[in-house]
Amino acid sequence: MTTLAYLIPVALLLGGLGLSGFLWALKSGQYEDLDGAAERILIDQGDKPER
Repeated sequence: MTTLAYLIPVALLLGGLGLSGFLWALKSGQYEDLDGAAERILIDQGDKPER
């Protein structure tokens, strides 16, 4: 029973850290352009743009 007295606050602390990390990622714009990174890998950097 005393183990729960340690595990519950630790679990709440870790959950709060995860939530705050997720909210920080949302505020900093990490999830703004989800398709850009997927398409950027297909662009060959060696090609020069045609004029």
